[in-house]
Amino acid sequence: MQLHVLHAASDLPREDESPATCRRCGLWKGASQAVTGEGPRGAPLMLVGEAPGDDEDKAGHPFVGPAGKLLRELLRQVGVDPATVFITNAVKHFGFEMRGRRRMHKSPGQREIEACNVWLRREIERIGPKVIVTLGTTALRAILRERVSITAARERTLVDPEGIPVVATYHPSALLRAPAQEDKEAMRKVVLADLQRALSLAEK
Repeated sequence: MQLHVLHAASDLPREDESPATCRRCGLWKGASQAVTGEGPRGAPLMLVGEAPGDDEDKAGHPFVGPAGKLLRELLRQVGVDPATVFITNAVKHFGFEMRGRRRMHKSPGQREIEACNVWLRREIERIGPKVIVTLGTTALRAILRERVSITAARERTLVDPEGIPVVATYHPSALLRAPAQEDKEAMRKVVLADLQRALSLAEK
């Protein structure tokens, strides 16, 4: 399989630059604010999603909508206190398209992923997690800097460029969007198994 390598923005941020003031792509123009990761320094698990949604953009905190509620439920089910993990997104500004009066989430493109990678890497460096869990393909692409499906990634031993073990799984929103109950249940089992595997790796 040919890998499509992503080259993250390599230039270091200026001293006066932060996610809140970042203009490396155009997503800031429509977003209310930058939404950065939250959790304790030294958290053994870092969970990386795609980008803030409408709820997160308004609140200024990651994973506060329905997907975040489900994620915390899944973490508790495998014995992890959500307060002990660091939760963030690959992209820090909300991207959307208008449908009537509603702001509908729009997945970030390669340009946005690359532009925001410097902030994601800074979070990884600051937190120093033992394991990174990627939620969905956008997060997986941002961490590995290559295009690979979740199915293929789950069959490989993954590490990020700094050598941190990576566990790939589905985004909780995929479970919420699954059309049939049996699909939801099957995906839930997969995510729980992946979270359990990440926990086991972090405890080594």
